[in-house]
Amino acid sequence: MFLMVKVDLVVRNAQVFTGGELFSGGIAVKNGTIVAICRNELLPDAETVIDAENNPVLPGVVDPHVHVRDPGHTERGNFETETRAAAHGGVTTFLEHPISCPPPYSPEILEARVKSAEPQCLVDYAFFGAAGADFPQEVGRVAEAGIVAFKTFLHEAPEGREEEFRGLTMANDGAILDGFKAVAKTGLICTVHAENNDIIQRLIQQFRKEGKVGFPYHALSRPPIAEIETVEKLLRFARETGVRISFAHISTPEAMELVKQAKYEGQEVYLETCPHYLFLSDEKLLEIGPFAKGNPPLRSKESMKKLWDYINDGTVDFIGSDHSPFLLSEKEKGLTDIFTAAAGSPCIELTLPLMLTAVRDGRLTLPRAVELLSENAARIFGLFPKKGVLRPGADADFVVVDMKTPFEVSNENLLTHAKAIGVQYNGTKLVGRPLHTAVRGRMVMKDGVVDPEAKGWGQRLYPQK
Repeated sequence: MFLMVKVDLVVRNAQVFTGGELFSGGIAVKNGTIVAICRNELLPDAETVIDAENNPVLPGVVDPHVHVRDPGHTERGNFETETRAAAHGGVTTFLEHPISCPPPYSPEILEARVKSAEPQCLVDYAFFGAAGADFPQEVGRVAEAGIVAFKTFLHEAPEGREEEFRGLTMANDGAILDGFKAVAKTGLICTVHAENNDIIQRLIQQFRKEGKVGFPYHALSRPPIAEIETVEKLLRFARETGVRISFAHISTPEAMELVKQAKYEGQEVYLETCPHYLFLSDEKLLEIGPFAKGNPPLRSKESMKKLWDYINDGTVDFIGSDHSPFLLSEKEKGLTDIFTAAAGSPCIELTLPLMLTAVRDGRLTLPRAVELLSENAARIFGLFPKKGVLRPGADADFVVVDMKTPFEVSNENLLTHAKAIGVQYNGTKLVGRPLHTAVRGRMVMKDGVVDPEAKGWGQRLYPQK
């Protein structure tokens, strides 16, 4: 009798990913929540009906690593433009990292970011707080303000970006130990950008002195040892302080092996990698220079291939886009000096199709892809079971994807404000284009068109205690 009640939304003729497999049938949604997943003939009447045309319906992507330059640098994009891109890419929840002007190292600064996001976001969101050596007294206050995790960098603020990194860095080993101890008291995860800045800055100075500022020298200035050594040290520091630690955008198999061994030994440690480390090698840096520049840099083809072993053995916990919008001018200046270009690229719209293309090609299974893209991040950052899974009682966050029709990537088709710099995958043929995206039962994208009226629909999320 319950299913005879009219609901708000029904998706029928679908292959619904639930319980670890695809189920032929549909989804019924009432008041933003999934109320039933059942065969088509059992679905109730609804105000809105979507025909999935036998395409897969997957949990919406929970992207644990996104940078929106709002407030502070909205010329690069704002919460509206970048969450429009998120919806276009099947991302229904994103975790916003704390590079902003200034970073949210206090509840008052965090509140300013919240006020900026609330009227703009099309999809749901949560915030990381800034953890640094400058304001240790604020760590506990920020934790109580409802963040899902902390983020820190292990270097001084980059020249010219001091305001974006204030309160966000632990620039030496003493500061790291103090910072880890402060975060450990909160019980929240501390996410770390793990590169040895001493090695990097010394190499950059040497290369500059020798006039070596061409494309290859970005990767050469940030060799694998800069990441591997730092991961090894921070695992030790985390054990010493008891902090829960997560490594952002790991790019080397050697660092992943260190994390794998730490997990085997019972340490609570989490590991993220990004699509560009799985699909692009340092050959792309040689080809397009600053448009392929990120930190850490792209690695060799051999290294890239080895990362997939850790994708498939469970070592990698989640995939983050590290979506980083910048102006074209901020990238173009690296054409003559690679060290002057901004590091990062806007890629939130392509994470899902890239990983689904890997599923098609047999590089990983669909259940593993869903874990990496949705479920694990929701679990680890305290958003599960409302987010990251399709089952009755969960939020109706889902994406319908086309696995049958290949499409060719062009940055001109991206919705991010920074699409001019999003050229890394141009010409790549993928499957898994998002057709429809729902956030708490609202179709924020239908037939590939994002609804501009969905601005402000996104809600701030808090970790479950």
